[in-house]
Amino acid sequence: MIRVIRRYQFSAAHVLARSDWSDARNRAVYGKCANPSGHGHNYRIELSLEGLLDFGSAVDAIVARRVLADLDARFLNREVAAFARVVPTAENIARHIWDTLSEALAPARLAGVRLVETSNNSVEYFGSEPHHEQDRGSGRAAAARDR
Repeated sequence: MIRVIRRYQFSAAHVLARSDWSDARNRAVYGKCANPSGHGHNYRIELSLEGLLDFGSAVDAIVARRVLADLDARFLNREVAAFARVVPTAENIARHIWDTLSEALAPARLAGVRLVETSNNSVEYFGSEPHHEQDRGSGRAAAARDR
């Protein structure tokens, strides 16, 4: 089996904080990333694709329309509907990208989404875990993040 990797970039700002938690709890879980003023990243997306291999420009157009137009140059918590109630951690952004693209890329199959947030922090999502609204933004993975 051959996998093709396509890479994309976008810049966005976010705050890592849950509205149902106190400021102290948000700071304890998310550290400096809980600053209400927010902070930004130059994100890199790496999509692993299987199946039809002559799809580069078609995939690029789908990603540009469905992902980059939605996320690039945005304050994710305030401007992207998907993050109105979900903390935009790297884990949740990767899951959002998967959910947005997994069916849209057919006949190619999305095998994985890698989101690089910083030189020290990246996540991979393969779409196999069941997710529940209460798990999104719980801070379990983010609690281990370097502060």
